[in-house]
Amino acid sequence: MLEKIKQTADYLRQQVDVMPQIAIILGTGLGSLVDHIENKKSIPYSEIPNFPVSTVQGHSGNFIFGTLGGKPVIAMQGRFHYYEGYDMKTVTFPVRVFQNLGVKTLFVSNAAGGMNKEFRVGDVMIITDHINLFPENPLRGRNYEELGTRFPAMTEAYDHEYVALADSIAAEKGMRLMHGVYVGTTGPTFETPAEYEYFRIIGGDAVGMSTVPEVIVAAHAGMRVFGLSVITDLGGKDVTQVPTHEEVQQAAVLAQPTVEALVKAMVERV
Repeated sequence: MLEKIKQTADYLRQQVDVMPQIAIILGTGLGSLVDHIENKKSIPYSEIPNFPVSTVQGHSGNFIFGTLGGKPVIAMQGRFHYYEGYDMKTVTFPVRVFQNLGVKTLFVSNAAGGMNKEFRVGDVMIITDHINLFPENPLRGRNYEELGTRFPAMTEAYDHEYVALADSIAAEKGMRLMHGVYVGTTGPTFETPAEYEYFRIIGGDAVGMSTVPEVIVAAHAGMRVFGLSVITDLGGKDVTQVPTHEEVQQAAVLAQPTVEALVKAMVERV
């Protein structure tokens, strides 16, 4: 594992002159943020040693180097999911590569279903915490001390200062931002009405099929994390909407201006 991480990181170092300390993982329907990245160098996942390939519609599958808000960044245009058949080590492999490259700050985004009664389709939710319902933890197995401690704390998996910064930016720009707890599940099925109610009862505000494994590994690696969810559908016992992947992508487009403006402003200030 360590050798594969090093091989991949060494390949990427050869592609750029300045290695960014900020990385961004773009979720379903949110890949258009790369249009705001300047001086882009795009590398398809298929060309990167040891890298898996995204199989999901809406995930382009490119590594993007460039500048955003005047700062060098790495952006993943498409991620890997447990439901695609990858194990957790593979799902989180890019975060390990980020760690080897010296990334200190990780932005993660996703599309999620909302069960908070205050949410509307198209809302952007800042993730303040998560509930991990995946059957496998990405840190299970041998621990490599050079990657992180055996028992990492998850008390502040989502950086409190970054949450406050996002709120400040939202107030300046008149953005509607929600806060909430993200529930991570395996997918690929959308949730039943009873499951939505269960997730709400145990403390969740939104649910999705990604992000949690990546954040666990980022915390293990000592990175500061900022996460956000785009609410693409609503669920619960009183909701009759039947979501489709196409509708999720379309709903994510509604939130793109807010996501793009927020992330760009945050990158400028972190």
